[in-house]
Amino acid sequence: RLTRAAKVLEQLTGQQPVFSKARYTLRGFGIRRNEKIACHVTVSGDKALDILERGLKVKEYELKAANFSDSGNFGFGIDEHIDLGIPYNPQTGIFGLDMYVTLTRPGRRVSKRKAKRGRIGTQHKVKKSEAQEWFKSTFSGILT
Repeated sequence: RLTRAAKVLEQLTGQQPVFSKARYTLRGFGIRRNEKIACHVTVSGDKALDILERGLKVKEYELKAANFSDSGNFGFGIDEHIDLGIPYNPQTGIFGLDMYVTLTRPGRRVSKRKAKRGRIGTQHKVKKSEAQEWFKSTFSGILT
């Protein structure tokens, strides 16, 4: 089932997905440690905007204010991947997916690199209101 989900992600993005493993066994969920439980793809640039545009079209460019985090990120879910324009394949089935967008300003690498790591000031970080404004202006989106 997970390999079929990976095929859907590969069709959507044109990139090879990465699999996530369980950190520890959870008997209630029936998963064991190091068992593959999810797959994801990181996309950036124009390709990311194109995929995001398709995802927002499914949501009719309408997001809740609660979808936005305080650090200027936002995400939403889609119930069926075929809504994104991928043709239905009976062997694959139908998968839902989550889209998560991380907004940062140039210079974020300073806080993430290994050597000579620095800190980013609060004025340089993206805030919730700025992310909402970017969503409204870029996609003519509606906040509810």
